Amino acid sequence: MSSQDSSPARWYFGWNIVAAATVLTALTVGLRLGLGPLFLPMTEDLGFSRSLLSAIVAVGMLCYGAAMPLAGWLVARRGTRFVLLAGTVLLVASTLWAVNTRTPLGLLLSFGILMSVGAGFTSPVALTPVISRWFNRRRGMALFFLSTGSMAGIAIMTPALGMALQHLSWQATLLGFAALFTAITVPTALWVIRDEAPADGDAPLPGSPVRAANPVAPAGQHYTVLQAMRTGTFLKITLGLFACGFSMNLLGTHGMPMLMDHGFDATTSAFGIGLIGLVAIPSTMVLGRLADRLPRRKLLAAIYCVRGVGFFALLLAGNTLELYGTSVIGGIAWAGSIALSSAILADMFGVRLVGVLYGWAYLGHQVGAMISAWLGGWGYEHFGTHWIAFGLSGALLMVAAGVALLLPGRRHPALPTPQAAG
Repeated sequence: MSSQDSSPARWYFGWNIVAAATVLTALTVGLRLGLGPLFLPMTEDLGFSRSLLSAIVAVGMLCYGAAMPLAGWLVARRGTRFVLLAGTVLLVASTLWAVNTRTPLGLLLSFGILMSVGAGFTSPVALTPVISRWFNRRRGMALFFLSTGSMAGIAIMTPALGMALQHLSWQATLLGFAALFTAITVPTALWVIRDEAPADGDAPLPGSPVRAANPVAPAGQHYTVLQAMRTGTFLKITLGLFACGFSMNLLGTHGMPMLMDHGFDATTSAFGIGLIGLVAIPSTMVLGRLADRLPRRKLLAAIYCVRGVGFFALLLAGNTLELYGTSVIGGIAWAGSIALSSAILADMFGVRLVGVLYGWAYLGHQVGAMISAWLGGWGYEHFGTHWIAFGLSGALLMVAAGVALLLPGRRHPALPTPQAAG
């Protein structure tokens, strides 16, 4: 594809990839972070305690994160298409197993481990490298649009699962999801996703050097994965993603039970959680345009800060108006932490390493998700309050906001050892 193909006068194919990746992300993240409606029906039908199911979900979150470095490694060696199709096979197989088991071990192996690995292979980690290759000048915007899928997953999947469960069993609901996921993922992987990006990226000015669109990336080619992971930048990004994963999974898994325990009915609770993602969709469009104009570290800090305040507000919501108001305000800044984190990694270390580095950083996200999945159930059963898990989440997000301000701007950090960089 020539530079003329990517000129503003013609549609840039990279946006097709972004759109398809956004839909896939909505399904994957929506399932992983939208378990709230499934949580109580599964405990009641299987006879599990909240702590037991929370532990299974927690292991699943860790496996979801552990699969992501592997997904990034496989994308670099076998391509995005292979990873997406492999993930689809794993997800379908695990769903068939999960709906036909009634033992804790069977649910742990199928729903907790195998399904999480499949979801990890079809997660944003598998899709971030291809988008980063297709976009230089508007990378922040493209990755923010990918985050829209995460928000759409919360906004759509939580109410959709809630409505489905009013008419279907949790087993039939999961089977329906697997069928929909396969019908969308397979054609997308075969006919939309393309790893081979144009050499001149997303419409640079005619005659401009290719690297002018992203002057930081060439320096990142001198890094190894281990060198990059030893830098303060990577550790700060990982710490922020830990707080992000803790909060998002806590809301997705225990948000609806928490609101119901606080006196809200199931429909109001599901809509209150879904409204956060619904508002975040148009908000993401605005934040995506700002991501390539404002300092990314400051925008990331603002997102973490507002989200932290939102968690305290959810705990204090006493009526429907307060709940929906909190959801709307929180949704404005709910999205973008993952997009900004991956964009900063690409800025600092180059496109070549972003898939593997993002996978390892996202493992921190899922460690946080694992802890919150367990703590949400354990804390309520032992102390009769949701303040332990949700209050800790708000505090972690405020800390993440402060750490984000310490991230560098768009300049490359020094190599750990000059000799190793050669």
